[in-house]
Amino acid sequence: MEDMPSRSELHRDEHRGNGPKGKGPKKSHPVRNTILIIIAVLLVGTGAFAARTYFNARKAANTAFNSSGIKKSRNTSAVLNGKKPVSILLLGTDTGALGRDYKGRTDTIILATINPKTKTTTLVSLPRDSEVAVSGFEQDFPTKLNAAYAYGSAGTTITTIQKWLNVPIDYYALINMGGMKKVVNEIGGVDITPIRTFTYEGYHYTKGVKTHMNGDKALQYSRMRYQDPLGDYGRQQRQRQLITAILGESTSASNLLKQDFLQSLAKQTRTDLTFNNLTSLFSNYRVATKNVVSDHAQGSGKMISGQSFEVVPQTEKQRVTNVLRKSLDLKAATTGERFANQN
Repeated sequence: MEDMPSRSELHRDEHRGNGPKGKGPKKSHPVRNTILIIIAVLLVGTGAFAARTYFNARKAANTAFNSSGIKKSRNTSAVLNGKKPVSILLLGTDTGALGRDYKGRTDTIILATINPKTKTTTLVSLPRDSEVAVSGFEQDFPTKLNAAYAYGSAGTTITTIQKWLNVPIDYYALINMGGMKKVVNEIGGVDITPIRTFTYEGYHYTKGVKTHMNGDKALQYSRMRYQDPLGDYGRQQRQRQLITAILGESTSASNLLKQDFLQSLAKQTRTDLTFNNLTSLFSNYRVATKNVVSDHAQGSGKMISGQSFEVVPQTEKQRVTNVLRKSLDLKAATTGERFANQN
């Protein structure tokens, strides 16, 4: 079993410039971006591809597979087999090469729902500094949402968010920034229209001017935080913009099926989607990738015991719960407790 970081270690990380408006040292945060169904596009082949490609895709999927270690809140196989709307928790981090023993923070947290009936994908960013009670570790309340993975990996993050929002999470996908950069380069770059004018890490971006970006330029675009008057919320918006751009290019990029690339990406990725799950997504859900709805949970900054948190009010949590449950074709329900299950 992986060792859990001590409470002091978690608090030490939380003091490193995580304030909503750049409070604390201006440490450069490498991009913590993540992927949506592009993982399915990259790792499946089935009948549309040659037998060798199919074998390579299955091998890559097996490399990336890592169980969440929890019992899901609903029958996920029945969801996919019934072609019903599915939810995937997208987690992004920066770790160099992901190892199976990796423990750390997930500073990009996006709950994605994919509805093949409405042909719509919904991306909802959750503030990484949200004040929550981590599932199973409520005695350490208050804790930041991005620390849930460090406490107990993907399963802990899933159960924490499910209790917090009262929305079922069917699967998760974790990727680091090296994988995202490779994806953008392999599809020949992406076209993005910047929502803000700024210069960052040697690249200049002009608001409203459509720009073709390679992997590094696209990642730096979604990386900038402290120049944005919206702080991390502005970065979240640019992260969702990048994911949407990748989705628009990925399904027609046959070079993504190259053996070397598949294996390289698989080493940067962890997901509890099996090869068969990914095949189902590719076959039945990719129709929803062309229409992407972007949203986020809005909190307000608050200093608690010397730490900066984002506190999302119940009214906003209820709004987000309504958006997500509706996108999953679920009945309306009351959102979770304010901080999940704090004691």
